[in-house]
Amino acid sequence: MWDIIMKDIVPIFVIMLLGFSAGKTKAFNQDNARSFNKLVLNYALPAALFVSIVKADRHMLFEDIKLTLVSTFVIVGVFMWSFFSCYKFFKHTKGEAAVCALIAGSPTIGFLGFAVLDPIFGATANTGLVVAIVSIVVNAITIPIGLSLLNPGGAKVQNQLIKDLSTETGVKKEIDEFEQEMQKLEKNPVISALTQPVAWAPILAVIIVLLGIEFPPILDPNFELISKANSGVAVFAAGLTLSGLKFEFDLEIIYNTFIKLILMPGLLLIVGLLVKLDPIHLQMLVLSGALPPAFSGIIISSRYQVYVRTGTSSLAVSVLLFMVAAPFWIWITRMASTWNF
Repeated sequence: MWDIIMKDIVPIFVIMLLGFSAGKTKAFNQDNARSFNKLVLNYALPAALFVSIVKADRHMLFEDIKLTLVSTFVIVGVFMWSFFSCYKFFKHTKGEAAVCALIAGSPTIGFLGFAVLDPIFGATANTGLVVAIVSIVVNAITIPIGLSLLNPGGAKVQNQLIKDLSTETGVKKEIDEFEQEMQKLEKNPVISALTQPVAWAPILAVIIVLLGIEFPPILDPNFELISKANSGVAVFAAGLTLSGLKFEFDLEIIYNTFIKLILMPGLLLIVGLLVKLDPIHLQMLVLSGALPPAFSGIIISSRYQVYVRTGTSSLAVSVLLFMVAAPFWIWITRMASTWNF
């Protein structure tokens, strides 16, 4: 366990701290962070997912149906619970509760999935499948649900915010491009989400495998070269993004951190054990569920100017505590995998 912490977990925080320092010293700014995020989500991560999945076979995919069902049931369930509890218990508006769910109820699988899982479990097709399944659940299900819940209470506010920004900053072109992007998401969140490379690339790879088409190994380097940039750039960008956030602490932030680092991985472990999920898949899935909140929630929060203070603080606290949560869940999942039910 000590080797895993020092060789696999600590390097992630070292690179993240490097990104954080670069942001604080103004070597890079938040515009650079957005560019890095775009590189990861639109290019490096889709390439990594695609090349990992096409190495699988149909037998592996059929075995992963159970993994898909467990991932969808638990992640969507925790997402909806986060929305409900934020709305009912902490008395937020539905728009604020939607952003809360996007943050506390979604793991940052796109940014840290491969960075965390590859060093521990190896860069295998199984790792790619787990990351792909969780990515699809987050990007094609929870984010569209969150946007749908957010839109009724936040669209008018967002439209006014766009106009104000356009007038005050003079960056009308960028604001207009963003407005077009958000209009597409608001009209049909599911279709819009599925058109993103991070969603359709793994789906295309799954279709290729199911059709029995053997992807030529000689083409792998074309995807692997950009995919190798995924983990390092994603972790650095995460640190850079965190450098622009303000840290605060209260009961709601503790509750959001509990949902993300304890409740979600705990439920994934319990349900996975009950349905007798493959031990390696179970370990990967639980660790994926224990990842800090999805950065997409923070991006949506800042763009809509909804739930910003609590959301950013929840992300920051979860990232810091992940260093403790990760080895804990690795240990408890490996021990639980030996139990017989």
